Amino acid sequence: MTTVVALSSFAAGAAAPRVRAAVGLQHGAGASFGARSPPVAGKTAQRRHGLVVRAQNDPKPTTKASTKFWDVLSFNGPAPERINGRLAMLGFVAALSVEASRGVGLLSQAESGAGLAWFAATTAVFSVASLVPLLKGESPEERAGPIMNANAELWNGRLAMLGIVALAATEYLTGAPFVDV
Repeated sequence: MTTVVALSSFAAGAAAPRVRAAVGLQHGAGASFGARSPPVAGKTAQRRHGLVVRAQNDPKPTTKASTKFWDVLSFNGPAPERINGRLAMLGFVAALSVEASRGVGLLSQAESGAGLAWFAATTAVFSVASLVPLLKGESPEERAGPIMNANAELWNGRLAMLGIVALAATEYLTGAPFVDV
């Protein structure tokens, strides 16, 4: 995070005489705010004050994430929402694909139990694949790119979770799949 302090020409112009008077300086006797205009011959020189900007980088926290299994899986740990979001994204796309290809809704798919083995295997593979980097000490923010970053993944996962609930609610209320072929 960067801290920026800016002093505009209006604020500098208003504050300059008071600051000089408080410090005991005359106009032009050692202290200046902003840029000075060159003196104009024969006229009283008006002073223009520029923009003063000071920037300072705040050091990033160097705390290392815990690699203990139960710390990673704790309520506010990095794993639960990420794993649930990744599974929800996968499940949302899979549910819509099966609805579009076979005409069978989400609730009908769950009742039949036909894809239960695939569901369990996919859940196990994605969960382990999500846990391994976290248990090695890598954080999702370290692996993030400029477009697909850690926050984008969390928001996509949250929307996918809501999408699955909306698919189930739509099928329950209408009695027909969302994608009716």
